[in-house]
Amino acid sequence: MSAAEPDISVIVPAKDERDNLGELITEISVALDGRLFEIIVVDDGSSDGTAGYLAELAQQAPYLRGLRHEVACGQSASVRSGLHAARGRIVVTIDGDGENDPAYIPALLEALEAAGPGVALAAGQRTGRKASWAKRQASRLANGLRGRLLRDQTRDSGCGLKAVRREVFLLLPYFDSWHRFLPALVLREGHGVTHVDIVDRQRRHGSSKYGIFDRALIGILDLYGVWWLRRRRRKVPQVTPIAGFSGSVPTSVATGKE
Repeated sequence: MSAAEPDISVIVPAKDERDNLGELITEISVALDGRLFEIIVVDDGSSDGTAGYLAELAQQAPYLRGLRHEVACGQSASVRSGLHAARGRIVVTIDGDGENDPAYIPALLEALEAAGPGVALAAGQRTGRKASWAKRQASRLANGLRGRLLRDQTRDSGCGLKAVRREVFLLLPYFDSWHRFLPALVLREGHGVTHVDIVDRQRRHGSSKYGIFDRALIGILDLYGVWWLRRRRRKVPQVTPIAGFSGSVPTSVATGKE
């Protein structure tokens, strides 16, 4: 594995997840054995010593990179910080609580590659969720409303496991909670989405730092915001080089209408 030229960047947003990170990082490295990869853990203002722990782990793991938010800014901001630091052409996101099983990362990568360049996102969709009844109900309602309004071809957009082509990821409009709307935002850019079923698992240590009510009313406003964004882009230009360009056209917008 070459830390200088990774092909895959795995972004792990983490707030007070020190007890889960050691096992999770090991599992990611095992899942990606034989590939060129880096793991970027974004410490979102943790108070449990996560930053120091990551510095220790990095001494034995050259593929590990750590970033820190001095104050907690949220999961979306953590994903964005990791994205802008990523060097791989494919960016994988995975939650830092260990509920997403890294063993599914190769399946996401294979699905993305098999789908071809017109598809920019392989999205995990959870089955057998281990979350509380209240969380499962809130998620079911949110996914149902989102699917009806956005028609984003996705049963479960809240799964943290996703693989995205980096050049497309960088084009997406940023807002807090954007990580929950990636399928709709990728479709807005004229690219396709594919899916992989992921079996959910219990977190090993601690409790969730992002609760139900920080997603409810705000999530509804975000939903209508994304609906508006999609409505305001009816056509995606097909770009063809005429003169003065060699190699690929410097844009990831390659397909026609949504």
